[in-house]
Amino acid sequence: MNVNMFSTQAQHPTDYKDAFLKLKKEKQAILLAHYYQIPEIQDIADFVGDSLGLARQAGTTSADIIIFAGVHFMAETAKILNPAKQVLLPDLNAGCSLADSCPPDAFAAFLKEHPDHIVVSYINCSAAIKTMSDVICTSSNAVKIVSSFPPEQKIIFAPDRNLGAYVNSVTGRNMVLWNGSCEVHDILTSERIIRMKAENPDALLIAHPECKAPVLALADFVGSTTALLDYTIKSTATRFIVATESGILHPMKKANPDKEFLIVPADETCHCNDCPYMKMNTMEKLYLCLKNESPQILMDEETIRKAARPVYRMLELS
Repeated sequence: MNVNMFSTQAQHPTDYKDAFLKLKKEKQAILLAHYYQIPEIQDIADFVGDSLGLARQAGTTSADIIIFAGVHFMAETAKILNPAKQVLLPDLNAGCSLADSCPPDAFAAFLKEHPDHIVVSYINCSAAIKTMSDVICTSSNAVKIVSSFPPEQKIIFAPDRNLGAYVNSVTGRNMVLWNGSCEVHDILTSERIIRMKAENPDALLIAHPECKAPVLALADFVGSTTALLDYTIKSTATRFIVATESGILHPMKKANPDKEFLIVPADETCHCNDCPYMKMNTMEKLYLCLKNESPQILMDEETIRKAARPVYRMLELS
């Protein structure tokens, strides 16, 4: 293969795929991909999962290089769990609206207003927020993590107010919630869903707990991305209305070729609900990132040490 081919002419995505897979083998690298990535990336990943599954894989891999097809906080978590390894993110601009909704300085001031509270932070936060947390959780284990503390323990939950409110409703807690949200889930409306349910009375509504409470109240099942996927596999229903990011439809359809999935759209202009940050990763960026071993996730030792403590506590509890 001509080593200059990728810089001299436009290439078919298959060329990037083949070149990437060859290079990945040569460099003893591993590709971790979130369910919200484009199908082409999901199909060649060594592991596809949600935040909890990806964190576990990142914490146990023996690969020399970790390529993270996800967003910045996910790659940071991989680096926190593997400080001696190279962690690559195909596009450093692949951020997260939820993580960005919790600025470290503002959060530090918020904590001073609640000095007798412990901090449970959703993994969808920056490394700086993790350093201020007592334990991390994911949507898969948030209820379990919160329930591990005595009922009288005062808790701050950050940064997702919707997930925190859902955990409060399930556990009977009254956690103090940071006012953050994920733009992909927060935009979904109960009005649109009511119309979809009326038009598709035989379809079950499944929703991610990052959605607003009125949406979750309409759902037949609420769960993490992996839990939603598992539910579609185990359920005898054949049609589902899905209230989360569109990327999950790919593994759902692969696992259930005879079932139908309707995504709750972000607005009236399309039949999709895509995270713009997740979709910044492409096959070309994947190849170039491994070829150049850049961009890398770089973090100072103190941040890694402080952020690792609540992450490892989560893994122990879950």
